[in-house]
This record gives sequence, C-alpha cells and structure tokens, in this order.
Amino acid sequence: MSTSFIKSSDVNRKWILVDAEGLVLGRMAVVIANILRGKNKPYFTPNADCGDNVVVINADKVALTGKKLEDKKYYWHSGYPGGIKSRSMKQLMSEPRSDRMVRNAVRRMMSKGALSRAILSKLKVYKGAEHPHGAQNPEILDISKLNRKNSRRVRQ
Repeated sequence: MSTSFIKSSDVNRKWILVDAEGLVLGRMAVVIANILRGKNKPYFTPNADCGDNVVVINADKVALTGKKLEDKKYYWHSGYPGGIKSRSMKQLMSEPRSDRMVRNAVRRMMSKGALSRAILSKLKVYKGAEHPHGAQNPEILDISKLNRKNSRRVRQ
C-alpha cells in the first residue's frame, strides 16, 4: 500500500465564513488554524498548502475568559536599553485595528516559516459584519456548536 501526497495545485479550496461574535479567542483561533492548514481534510500533507480560505467577521466582538482583558499584556522590545514596551488586551481592543488581535492569535498557533506565511494570506479578518467575499459563496461555520466552551456564556 502506498501513501499518496497531494500537491497544492490539486486542492479544491472552499471559502469558510466564521462569525466571531461571542466566541472565545483562543478556541476560535485553533479551529481557524486547523482549517487554514488543511488538517481537517483526509488528504492533509504537511509540506503542502492544502487548506481552505477563511473569512472572519465581527472580530472586534470576540470574547475573552477570566480577567484577560485587564491582566494580559503583550510585550515587545525596541532594541535599545530600557526599550521594553507593553500594551494590555483592553488597549489593543480599543485601537482602530482591533482585528489584528484575531490575526495574531491564529498566526501564533502556526509554525514559523515560509509555508505558514503563505497559508496566512488566505485568512481575511474584518471588524464589522460586512465583507467583500460574497461572490465566493462562503460556507458558514458555527464554531459555538462544536463545543459548548467555544462561546462565552452569559451569567445571570
């Protein structure tokens, strides 16, 4: 029995639409990263781009668990002595480019390299509910139905 490897040119790509409103950020990012990589397909090949295109809408309405909104900080360094900088998650969500938070969560769940950078070009993230990919007829994926922990529960 021989193993068949598929080439990137032989893949029939679909378009998937994900509504991020109320979804937990990390759990949503895992599902999106697997779809982009093609790990949900029976012919997954690690060295080929065999994933689908993903469109994420309402990225600014994503949910966070616990006290991450106030406590979680992102650090970076300018390269100069004393040049460490930080921002909290609350500051990142209030910025005009709050959709970067979803893009970075997915990017950080993938391996580093040229293939992952090419795969990430198939991820389209939008803050609002409108997107310009209606002509591709994207299939709607309801991530909250996959597991009850994927969406933020409202406490009463």
